[in-house]
Amino acid sequence: MLDLTVIILTKNEQLHIKRCLECVNQLARKVYIVDCFSTDATQKIAFSLGAEVIEHQWPGNQAAQFNWALEHLSIDTEWILRLDADEYLLPELIEELQKKIPLATQDVTGIVFNRRHIFMGRWMKRGIYPVKMLRMFRKGKAVCEQRLMDEHIRITEGRTDEYENDFCDHNLNDISWFCRKHVNYAIREAAEMLNLEYNLSDSAIEGRTNGLSEQTLEKRQKKLKYTRQPLFWRAFAYFLYRYIIRGAWREGKEGFIFTFIQGWWYRALVDTKIYEIKMECGADKEKICNLLADKYHIFIKK
Repeated sequence: MLDLTVIILTKNEQLHIKRCLECVNQLARKVYIVDCFSTDATQKIAFSLGAEVIEHQWPGNQAAQFNWALEHLSIDTEWILRLDADEYLLPELIEELQKKIPLATQDVTGIVFNRRHIFMGRWMKRGIYPVKMLRMFRKGKAVCEQRLMDEHIRITEGRTDEYENDFCDHNLNDISWFCRKHVNYAIREAAEMLNLEYNLSDSAIEGRTNGLSEQTLEKRQKKLKYTRQPLFWRAFAYFLYRYIIRGAWREGKEGFIFTFIQGWWYRALVDTKIYEIKMECGADKEKICNLLADKYHIFIKK
């Protein structure tokens, strides 16, 4: 076993939690489930597989919940790994971790993995892969960013090492669930895009970027450029980029569905929310902030 604690945030994840725990039990000394009062069998399954379950009320976003866990759990291992319940490590990555982590030098405080999306049973190898994410770090050397969307773990000191193998994002819910999830994401993404466009908060442009992976920093710069493009046209252009230029068309029907929903429909939905808010508020920053707070309970810190 590695000197490793795994933290998994859950709510009603009975469909995925067994698969996730059976994976991390191969290499972790301790597994914590931070559960938001699941009403299904999530906790029962987790207990049966040796995880320690801690209940904590949802604070509003994943970053706050994960940072609460870092501050309040009794973690006594050198390393911490964050996974979602619908994620798992591939055997090749487990083997790579078992081989490399004991040899890691002290200046290495974060580990970056490739995230592989499995959609409708098929690996989306083209169009978006690989997404590089910092998911493992030394205790006390990292925090999760406080962002409305697309929050990442960043190291606070040291440097990162990038491993060769993958972990998988493989949700087993149906396509209706997948679409509903993106509907819920859309307003938060719209708020973040408005924040970037109008600089509603100081963190919109300045932000703390140290300790983030190069791919994340590059993605943030592309997002700034995307924000400046015309509504709706940019959603279509993004779909074409992923589907044609990045080659998602080669992933068959699944590739089209995945890219259409994520790369066009979702992005067009975000733009529709932005358009709706602008119709009501114009470019008045105060009105936008008040609407987001009053109607959607999204609070932009100035």
